[in-house]
Amino acid sequence: MQKIEALSTWLKEQKIQGAFVTSTANVYYLTGFRCFPHERLLGVFVFPDKDPVLICPGMEVLQAKNAGWEHEILGFSDTDNPWEMISEALSGRGISSVESIAVEKEHLSYHRGMQLLNLFPNASLVSVEHELNAMRLIKSQDEISILREAARLADYGVETGIAAIGTGVTELELVATVEYALKKKGAAEMSFSTTILAGEKSAMPHGNPGLKEIQPGDFVLFDLGVVVDGYCSDITRTVAYQSVSEKQKEIYEVVKKAQQASLDLSKPGTRVGDLDLAARRVIEEAGYGDYFPHRIGHGLGLDVHEHPSMNEKNNEKLTEGMVYTIEPGIYLPEVGGVRIEDDVYITANGHECLTQFTKELVIVK
Repeated sequence: MQKIEALSTWLKEQKIQGAFVTSTANVYYLTGFRCFPHERLLGVFVFPDKDPVLICPGMEVLQAKNAGWEHEILGFSDTDNPWEMISEALSGRGISSVESIAVEKEHLSYHRGMQLLNLFPNASLVSVEHELNAMRLIKSQDEISILREAARLADYGVETGIAAIGTGVTELELVATVEYALKKKGAAEMSFSTTILAGEKSAMPHGNPGLKEIQPGDFVLFDLGVVVDGYCSDITRTVAYQSVSEKQKEIYEVVKKAQQASLDLSKPGTRVGDLDLAARRVIEEAGYGDYFPHRIGHGLGLDVHEHPSMNEKNNEKLTEGMVYTIEPGIYLPEVGGVRIEDDVYITANGHECLTQFTKELVIVK
C-alpha cells in the first residue's frame, strides 16, 4: 500500500480532493490487481485522508481480493449502473463537494469524464499522469528482477525464432513458432504483437508479418517481448539468411555502432536527448540520416511504451533505477532494414543491458 500512500500524500500536498485512476497499468501499479475489463469500468479512487475504493466488474472481485486488495470493492453486474454505486460509496465517505479530481487525462474517455463531473458538477479535472509517471519511472529491485526475467524470455524468443528460419518458411510461421515456445516456458502473453519481417519488408519499422516466405539473402528482423507479472520486455535483433551483401553488412555495422554510442552514455546524469543525438550522429555521418525515422527508444515497465520518450529534445536526466530501450535503425526500401534493440537499466555507476542476445551479425546457414 506504499504506492497508494505516496499518491495520497501528493493529493494532500496539491490540495486535490481525490484521484480516479482508470488505466489497467496504473490500477495494477497502485493495487496489485491486473484487469482487462474491455468496455466495462475499472478504476481506483484514492483520497488524501480516506481509505481508497476499487470499482471493477463483479466477475473480477475474487481476483482483486486474491491479488491482496483489502479495501472496499464495488463489484457491478452488467445490469448495474456503476456510477450510482460510486455516488453512494463516496457519499458514505462524506464526500459530496469536490473542487478538483486528478485523472489520467490521456486515458479517461470523454464519456466517463462527463459521468464523473455529473457526480461533482463544480469540480475541475486535473492531470495525475505526471505524478504517476514519476512514481513509475524509478524501478525497485523487485521490479528489476521481474524485468530481468522478462528480458531473459525475450532473448529465448529471438533464439528460438532464428533457429526456425529456413527457405520457404513464412513470417507468420516464425511468429507461431516463437510464441508457442514462449508459452511452453510460461509466458502467458506478449508485450505487443510479435513482429517478424523478412527481405524488403524488414525496411518497414512497424510492418505486419504475413505469408512472405524467407529467401536466401534476406534480412530477417525480430521484434518481440513478453509480459512477466505485469512487466514488459522488448527486444529487436536482425539476422541474415544464408548470405549477406556488402550494403547489408555496412548498414548493420552502422546501426550496431550507433547503438553502442547511446549505450556508452547510459549512466546517471546524462541528458536523455543526448542518447538520441549520439546514435543519430553516427547514422547521419554514415550517410543514412534520412533512413532513421524514429526516436532512439522509450521507457519500459508496466507498459511496453511508457515515460520517458527518448527523443533528442528530452532534457530529463538519467537516474538510477530507470529502464528504457535503445533501438536505432536504418531502413532501406530496396535492401531491407536493420534495428538492434536492448532493454537498459541505469545502475549507480552506469548501466546493465537486461537483454543479452548477441549483437554480432548472425548469418543463418
